[in-house]
Amino acid sequence: MSSTLIKNAQVVNEGRITVCDVRIVDQRIEHIASEIQASANDKVIDAHGRYLLPGMIDDQVHFREPGLTHKGSIATESKAAVAGGITSYMEMPNVNPATTTIEALERKFAIAADSSVANYSFYLGATEDNLEEIQRLDPTAHCGVKVFMGASTGDLLVEHPQALDAIFRDSPVLIVTHCESGPVIAQNRQRLLEEKSTLTIEDHPVLRDDNACFASSAFAVELAKKHGSQLHVLHITTEKELSLFASGDIENKHITAEACVHHLWFSNQDYARLGNQIKCNPAIKYPSDRDALLQALHSGKIDIIATDHAPHTWQEKQVDYDQAPAGLPLVQHALLTMLDHVQLGHLTLPQVVEKTAHNPSIRYAIKDRGFIREGYYADLVLVDIKTPTLVTNENSLYHCGWSPFAGHEFSAKIQTTWVNGEAVYDNGKVTKSAKHAMRLSFAR
Repeated sequence: MSSTLIKNAQVVNEGRITVCDVRIVDQRIEHIASEIQASANDKVIDAHGRYLLPGMIDDQVHFREPGLTHKGSIATESKAAVAGGITSYMEMPNVNPATTTIEALERKFAIAADSSVANYSFYLGATEDNLEEIQRLDPTAHCGVKVFMGASTGDLLVEHPQALDAIFRDSPVLIVTHCESGPVIAQNRQRLLEEKSTLTIEDHPVLRDDNACFASSAFAVELAKKHGSQLHVLHITTEKELSLFASGDIENKHITAEACVHHLWFSNQDYARLGNQIKCNPAIKYPSDRDALLQALHSGKIDIIATDHAPHTWQEKQVDYDQAPAGLPLVQHALLTMLDHVQLGHLTLPQVVEKTAHNPSIRYAIKDRGFIREGYYADLVLVDIKTPTLVTNENSLYHCGWSPFAGHEFSAKIQTTWVNGEAVYDNGKVTKSAKHAMRLSFAR
């Protein structure tokens, strides 16, 4: 069996930072101690001055396979993910064809088994008439069901109250929601077009405003309270929505909330510079909303930080605002944004670890991941907070070939990422192929 001994690491785990050694044997963490003597079989890494974190568990990505692989694939985007310190992800159903049956869901697991560099799971997409498929989901094998409560098209839009009520009543797994009200957005569009003939990117947070988000999020929370459902509301963007959620630790909540890295980083002030590059749904909004989200991370109203990584080609973004697709590539630089927040004093390293690793593990009941503990899988990331990272389109690993952070120098560097004990990324290079990555399992 392979063994790796990480010496003198500043281990960030469960609210503490402790200098210690960590031995990895095969796929798991065998021993953690203040000092561990190296054996003849150990590959020894001196981590002096660097921080060892549990790998980020990203509960919301769009890797575009099957059917949209000109934008990205499970292989390409998982490579970018491990370069960013993400060791596990959960991927969304809006591919082509949409993942709305158990059969289609398992086909995606088969693709990942052959090509993913990070650990993986996939959501089933809810429709207005696939309740029987939702009822068949296995809580130990499937991460959740995704419900687009507005702001989607085709089969994946679920707006009929009876269909939503049945999903919240019968789902055997966690329900995750995209919450924006289609009728409110339509009203906003009509009002804007009475004032101007053509909408621009600066109108995006007005079109998809806090009222659109709140109306839909409030309805989701109402349904979850009615049925006692397990609900996780994705990508909260507004101060107004925070009133729907309770502060405190995640363990005893059945209604939780997430913020995404781009909503914690950008604001409407960035539209003039970046344009359609940062067009996403729900929209990036105002500095006051961004500040409120950061504060909600402290209070515990926001439980999890994710990416909503959603790549499109550069050409697809170079069109008029209304025709431009929503979404941006993020996984390679997500953890770096959070380390910048630490450097700026907005968050602490233990808080970042809690929101990106511990809490996703707890909320989804992921087996043996999300913590640096003896016996747990060695999903780890070593970060150097003293060495900066300059982002360019050329050094971004996304298949789409561009990053909204191009030209920005982050304060830290992702040094090494381990997935199931294998160093899959080291010092700027993805070093391993996919065969060691695993399907996530859940202790539910």
